[in-house]
Amino acid sequence: MTADLQIIRRNRKTRIVATLGPASSSYDRIKALFLAGVDVFRLNMSHGEHADKLELVKIIRQVEAEVGRPIAILADLQGPKLRIGVFKDGPIVLSVGDVFTLDLTDKPGNQSRAPLPHKEIFSALKVGTHLLLDDGKVKLEVIDAKPDQAKCKVIVGGKLSDRKGVNVPNAVLPLAALTEKDRKDLTLALKAGADWIALSFVQRPDDVAEAKKLVQGKAAVMAKIEKPAAVDALDEIMALADGVMVARGDLGVEEPLENVPGIQKKIIRTARSAGKPVVVATQMLESMISAPVPTRAEVSDVATAVRDGADAVMLSAESAVGDFPCEAVEVMNRVAIRIEGETLIPTGSVDQRASRNAATEDAIPAAARAVSATVNAKAIVTFTTSGTTAYRVAKERPAAPILALTPRVEVARRMAIVWGLHTVKTKDISTFEEMVAKSKRMALRQNLVTANDRIVITAGVPFGTPGATNVMHVAWVSGDELKNYDGND
Repeated sequence: MTADLQIIRRNRKTRIVATLGPASSSYDRIKALFLAGVDVFRLNMSHGEHADKLELVKIIRQVEAEVGRPIAILADLQGPKLRIGVFKDGPIVLSVGDVFTLDLTDKPGNQSRAPLPHKEIFSALKVGTHLLLDDGKVKLEVIDAKPDQAKCKVIVGGKLSDRKGVNVPNAVLPLAALTEKDRKDLTLALKAGADWIALSFVQRPDDVAEAKKLVQGKAAVMAKIEKPAAVDALDEIMALADGVMVARGDLGVEEPLENVPGIQKKIIRTARSAGKPVVVATQMLESMISAPVPTRAEVSDVATAVRDGADAVMLSAESAVGDFPCEAVEVMNRVAIRIEGETLIPTGSVDQRASRNAATEDAIPAAARAVSATVNAKAIVTFTTSGTTAYRVAKERPAAPILALTPRVEVARRMAIVWGLHTVKTKDISTFEEMVAKSKRMALRQNLVTANDRIVITAGVPFGTPGATNVMHVAWVSGDELKNYDGND
């Protein structure tokens, strides 16, 4: 790897997630996306064959080795997909006030009924329950519920055709978050070395607990918040998940659209308080699927997520199937840099920074932020084995860049999704003196400091103990720090 590539460092703290697909599956395109600003590549497990996913992972790791930077891979599981069956004579059109029945039979549908081959739905339906079909384009209200059928009144009419999706917003369905397909996809993702597993259609904390039991610590688990039930149980889900995603697609179907911005802010605020990574996703630059520039409203949407302190913003179809994937990444990159550079925009309120627990491991990162500002430190260097120490420092949203050093490559990759962390895999330390010396060398090597700058160092003693953040030290970098450095970190 070249010297130039060894010191790639983002000029922004908000991270960028890009979904790979037909428009971004080659080595050249994936490398171009990384160089344009992608920190995390998302594999959408809803589409494509396992062999294709393995090839994408191979390419990502090849790019990672060449650029000398940890790259995270997020495997996004499909989750349970609820769909109606087929119609005998093609699409139908429902009008407001029509009575339309959904049932468990396998007979093709007609103007008055359609098959719904999901018995779990019927067990949760009651009079007054709303059903949303085809991403909410058609809305039904249950007027009579039985174990094998539901008679409904059409509230919002429209065209309905084969296998359209069904959402049940105001009910908790007795469905497992992991289908048989998800379990197979999860096995593949873990075998391939995915760093994050995104869990779709989470309804309850138990869904996250089940996934974490299957993952067994081989990856971090991200709960996608896209159902009202998940919003209601947000605190409990947040306590179990390693991170969350504001999945605005289905969330905007199941919740009134006007509720989504407030829910987004609530999820970000809750994640920030818990010190868990939060990703804002769906339709951020939707027009760039077919246009080289976004709308002003889309730019404002990205800017809002950055201002609110989201760890990452995500591209879906824009980078997976769009005509301008690299341009979309570049737009996100420029917007994040611009917004983060607005000194009048705070990076977070005191309430969001404050810890819920008066514990040493939370107090040290808070002190590191304050001290770094007081002494005008050019970087905060944190040593971490599990990532916990670095997450806590990032939670404080300091103005100074954060250099996270870890001996574990899998931890370095997972941290690539976290706000403000510049992660580097390096050899572990065993003494206080070694900690200080290595902090100076690595900060210099990563172009974070120059001679006569100060850095703030955080770590846990005994070294290598996960979660034990109990040391803070201010160090001065002299012009002679690299003289005896052999480059063997």
